[in-house]
Amino acid sequence: MSFFEELKRRNVFRAGAAYLITAWLIAQIAGLAADSFFAPDWVMKMIITVLMLGFPIALVMAWAYEMTPEGLRRDSQGEDDRAQARGTSRLNQTIIIALSAALVYFAFDKFAMDPRRDAAMLDSVEAVRPSIAVLPFVNMSEETGNEYFADGLSEELLNVLVKIPDLRVAARTSSFSFRGKDLTIAEIARALNVTHVLEGSVRKSGNKVRITAQLIKADDGFHLWSENYDRTLDDIFVIQDEIAGQVSRALRVTLLEDTQAARAVDPESYELYLRGLHFLRERGPENMPIARDLLLEALEHDPENAMAWDVLSQAYVEMVGFGLMPRATGLPLVRQAMDNAKHLAPEDATILAHEGFFKKNLYWDWEGAQADLNRAHQIEPNNEIILGWLASLSGSLGKLDEAVLLYEQIMEIDPLNLSAHSALGLTYTKVGRYDDAMEVFKKQLQLAPNYHWAHSNTGKAWLFKGDPERALLEIQKNPDNQFKDVALSMVYYSLRQEAAAQAQLDELISEFGEAGFAGFIASVFAWRGEKDDAFRWLEISYQNREASIAYLLGDKAFYSLLDDPRWVDLLKKTGLHEYWLAMPPEYGGPPSRQTSTSRLSVPPGSYNRPVRHHSMERRHAGLYPEAAQHRH
Repeated sequence: MSFFEELKRRNVFRAGAAYLITAWLIAQIAGLAADSFFAPDWVMKMIITVLMLGFPIALVMAWAYEMTPEGLRRDSQGEDDRAQARGTSRLNQTIIIALSAALVYFAFDKFAMDPRRDAAMLDSVEAVRPSIAVLPFVNMSEETGNEYFADGLSEELLNVLVKIPDLRVAARTSSFSFRGKDLTIAEIARALNVTHVLEGSVRKSGNKVRITAQLIKADDGFHLWSENYDRTLDDIFVIQDEIAGQVSRALRVTLLEDTQAARAVDPESYELYLRGLHFLRERGPENMPIARDLLLEALEHDPENAMAWDVLSQAYVEMVGFGLMPRATGLPLVRQAMDNAKHLAPEDATILAHEGFFKKNLYWDWEGAQADLNRAHQIEPNNEIILGWLASLSGSLGKLDEAVLLYEQIMEIDPLNLSAHSALGLTYTKVGRYDDAMEVFKKQLQLAPNYHWAHSNTGKAWLFKGDPERALLEIQKNPDNQFKDVALSMVYYSLRQEAAAQAQLDELISEFGEAGFAGFIASVFAWRGEKDDAFRWLEISYQNREASIAYLLGDKAFYSLLDDPRWVDLLKKTGLHEYWLAMPPEYGGPPSRQTSTSRLSVPPGSYNRPVRHHSMERRHAGLYPEAAQHRH
């Protein structure tokens, strides 16, 4: 008998296979247990060493001994063949059991543990991913009016940093909200969920600037980097790039090349641009002409200032919205300013995003808006403003689950953004997540107890959930405004307080009927089941090109209209019909025959009242509802 045949006869190969399978299984289970109990590294090293040393011992034992029904005994050449066969059969069973256990563990590890490990790894990567908040730089100039310059520089720095793919940057809305508050860096960082804070000061005198910037590690207050810059305004972009470069090196992230630093800076144009931006952010009809004039003056000094053209386009939109110029006059000016901005900076994410936003709200060009916003997001995936407009577009197109995810992402970047709270809560309401919506509105009210429509939105969530009594209690807490009037008109009707409901609707139409608020009035009539009047006011909203048209899909107030042919006609005119067809019925998509007649059981009615004139502030909500919904 050859040596190989003797190894087979003594089951050495079978014993070796059984040992390897069992050892692998023991090592896997031991590794899982060691991770769970946070065992030191030497524990696993010892286990693996013992298992490796055991392998040759197992082979020797298999050679010297054999498994029999009576147990292990020394091998004998004269062993009874039937007893030896029974021993071999038992060894085969051992191998099969070990293989089965290994397969079960492998399946468990592959389909149960792998997804958890991947999620944990992503969480770990996110946890160690550097993040930063840029606080508004302190104005140290002798002229207190130069605060616009310090704010502008801070925002420009934030815009440079947000281009870094591996760096999470807290949004301007949240970081600037800490201006003048007596909080430590650690407290601010915890509120914004960031690991680092960039702060500094600006002293400006004529064309000369002294900028101090310092990067602080939030958990221990350690200054990772600090620098002073004594320059002229001609070098302002160079200074911004130098600061961003220092920050990226300190945080060990890669800074993308900033193309705007390559062009020369006209100091007067840059300063006028920052002043115009300041007045644009101040909002209000009294500030828009000032912003426009400053920006036009900036462009006289430097016609190639792309950002000045971009901000000018926003000023024109605001002026049309506030009724300071006719739509027919203002929109061509918006188009011209935006075209100039895009020509000068075709790949600037902010400009692309504004173009997409205008296409969405002003022109109802849904495909064009999607293309521009997608491209902007591709360039700057961490920009919360772009994410917000993408989310808004997704909501307008009935992609409500997608909108929820985007708004939730914005809340992580910009946790103190009041308008983001409104948008997320309203989208939760559209998808039937009423409790989640009310929780978001509750947090919003903690940040701003008198926010202009938080209580009304909470009340409408209660109303849609089926509790008009709770809804009324909540809505009555809202400050007096058109949003409260809309919500009260609906809730009084649901409570069968017909006289109060009618009086509230009369007041709403009288006060806001011509104030670009036709879409909201239509929603009240639709909630009452009075379809003719609902469609009449929707037609007024359509003719006035109100931006509220962009928020029709998914609004539960309009569910009574979904099986009416006039609803389809309206959506076709606005270009929303194909998107509505893709929506599920439970989100307000095309109703099935079984459910189309049971959405609301209220009698149809009609109502006609004269309307009066309105203020510029009220008109503004119709053309540009983000001025009400997304103000910071």
